Amino acid sequence: MINQIIIIRSLFKKGRNNIFKIISLGVGLAMGLVLIAKVYMDQSYDDFFPDGNRIYQIQSTISREDDDKEYPQVSGAIAPGMKEEVPEVEVATRYTWLGVDAVFLTPEKNKYRGNLVLADPFLFDVFPRPILSGDVKDVLARPMYAMVSRKIAEKLGDVSTVVGKTIEMDNFPGKTITIGGVFEDIPENSHLKYNVVVSMISISQFYWDGSMNWVGNDRYMGYVKLLSGVTPEKIAPAIRRMQEKNQPMEELKKAGVDLGYALKPLLVLHKGTPEVKRMFMLLSLLAFALIFTAVMNYILIVISSLVNRAKEMAVNKCYGASDAHIYRKMLMETGIDLILSLLLAVLLIFTFQTLIEDLLSATLGVLFSWNACLLLLGVCVIVFFASGLLPGYLYARVPIASAFRNYNENRRFWKLALLFVQFVATGFLVALLMVIARQYDYMVTDDPGYTYENLAYSHLSGVDEDLRQKVIEEVGRLPEVAAVSYCSQIPFGWPSGNNISLPNDDRELFNIADFYSVGNGYLDLMEIPVIEGNSFMEDVTNSREVMVSRKFVEKIKMFVDWPDGAVGKDIYISEHGGPFTICGVYEDFRVGVIGREDTRASIMFYSNKPSRTLMVKYHQLTAEANQKVSDLLTKLIPNKEILVYAYSTELVDLYTSSRKFRDSVLLGGIVALIIALIGLVGYTNDEINRRRRETAIRKVNGATILDILRLFLLDIFRIALPALIVGCCVAGYVSMKWQEQFSEKATVSLVLYILCVIAVLSVILSVVSLNSYRAAIANPAETVKGE
Repeated sequence: MINQIIIIRSLFKKGRNNIFKIISLGVGLAMGLVLIAKVYMDQSYDDFFPDGNRIYQIQSTISREDDDKEYPQVSGAIAPGMKEEVPEVEVATRYTWLGVDAVFLTPEKNKYRGNLVLADPFLFDVFPRPILSGDVKDVLARPMYAMVSRKIAEKLGDVSTVVGKTIEMDNFPGKTITIGGVFEDIPENSHLKYNVVVSMISISQFYWDGSMNWVGNDRYMGYVKLLSGVTPEKIAPAIRRMQEKNQPMEELKKAGVDLGYALKPLLVLHKGTPEVKRMFMLLSLLAFALIFTAVMNYILIVISSLVNRAKEMAVNKCYGASDAHIYRKMLMETGIDLILSLLLAVLLIFTFQTLIEDLLSATLGVLFSWNACLLLLGVCVIVFFASGLLPGYLYARVPIASAFRNYNENRRFWKLALLFVQFVATGFLVALLMVIARQYDYMVTDDPGYTYENLAYSHLSGVDEDLRQKVIEEVGRLPEVAAVSYCSQIPFGWPSGNNISLPNDDRELFNIADFYSVGNGYLDLMEIPVIEGNSFMEDVTNSREVMVSRKFVEKIKMFVDWPDGAVGKDIYISEHGGPFTICGVYEDFRVGVIGREDTRASIMFYSNKPSRTLMVKYHQLTAEANQKVSDLLTKLIPNKEILVYAYSTELVDLYTSSRKFRDSVLLGGIVALIIALIGLVGYTNDEINRRRRETAIRKVNGATILDILRLFLLDIFRIALPALIVGCCVAGYVSMKWQEQFSEKATVSLVLYILCVIAVLSVILSVVSLNSYRAAIANPAETVKGE
């Protein structure tokens, strides 16, 4: 107890630099532990479901002559079919989306948002959640009934009173759903994101009822729970027999399609994706760099005070202290410092809670679960021993006699090695940040093949065709509007797929991205060039024309020879039928966004009936112009929430994950640089004290201030330059791996890394110069008198 009191009293003792130690270690731990918690959360997705290792997602595998694809969606009958036809399947379920972040209204016309799905009664058998009220099987077997999550129930009133209340979908006017029960919220670390579950039997009220079709309309997410000990490989033959019994396998074969189904384990659905794997590596590396830098800086500061504390250790030894006692004393000091650093880290985490939750897209409650806290405790134990044992070893080796002869041994090798490591980590993070920022800027400013600077759009789902037509006419009359049109699918979305075939040929040649219908002047509004043929003949009631992309023409050359081009040729498209005549070819444009780009060829149809998405092009997009269109839409459609989105803003928002990662690395780089500079200041102070007699003699012999500064700068320069080069090399490799997820990559030249080295080196040398300036201007007579 006495030792602890002495250590606590010495916290503010001059020469110990305890404040610097605690601040640098606390800041490094704050960010490092948060990142480790995020990595753990991503690796623990869906592991809270009972028997999660027996749950699998059904995925469609489609093979053609030149194309093999795997999709997470299946046709409606597949999941229940597996339960009926495969004895090893204990239970199966499926759901399909009814609305993502969709608006629904109470009878009082209060508006709320939620993620709605249509699901069968077995959903909670596969994915059980505590039921707070209602009977799941009864509710999900009744038309137009739903189960809602606790959060939705609390928004609508109270968990105990919400049953029996009704809600109405904003995009399905007149369709009223009755709440039949409440379930506990699904945790954030799950790939399941629904909070309103509507009975599957209600699907015909919203869409065409394909809930029991075996082929096509593959909009359903299907899952099975297998019996204990059963593997997907074991039931593969039974699944194939199910297909042969219920699906037209011969017809599919003639069409050149091999349709199959694979079972993907629930526990790898999230963490097994390439994006999460890359983020696991990068965030782990970032967390390690920050914590390692903080620990190295802590050790550096402790070692730097070795000269000042040598006599203290010698006295302890004179009174019988063994090496074990020295180790114990250093570990005790480290423990108290670590506790104070962790308290500072906790304070920082709660102070910047909003920023952390935004950057990591997770609340602190989920990040710091009990299991995550146990992992973080293990990390802190490692930090404790790493920070205490090495200084203990060095302090235990202090010779008693030398200590009483004004012990002045320096540990420059250790200190320079620790500084080298810190500079490597700093160079790595700064260079990585530059590459990430460059890639992000490239993505948000790159030309996607169409013009969107003055473009806005609005969803008109649930608005009848006559009113849509009136909206188009009225919006087009506004003086701020340059052009107006409509479409079924905006380019950065993910279009549905359909298959292409030719007259007198049963084969389905390849799958395309189907943009369905567009309206008058759509291609002109988007400034998508027509490179062959002509655009649609407009104001036609039943158009039999189709336009295709350049990539479509190149793709179809693999199957048919059209020496005079594609214009005028007839094709068939599944779901649409045919024949449709190709009237023109438009230039390829990006479908989706960089990193999630749809590389399929695309097609468009024409319709004189307004589609669900209104496209508005302004002469100049301003907040006032956009508000004027929004006010007009609200006036024309008073009973719906109609939002007008600036296309450029929404497009940038699709790169939010890259922006958040950039910002995380930015914070990490700043923290690492601050920690390294704190260590650098401590090292410089130590060197100034150690070499004060030398600098005084040099000044007496005619050395200038610049000569003295050069004395300290040269030491740091020799360490910093190679360390920063090593850090940039590591960053180059890591950033190359990170950029693999993007279909289009920003070019990163050697000049960028050189600039990073120069920038960080300039900061380091500036700090050393400022810190050593007082030694350079000191009066040598005073220094010698002090000696």
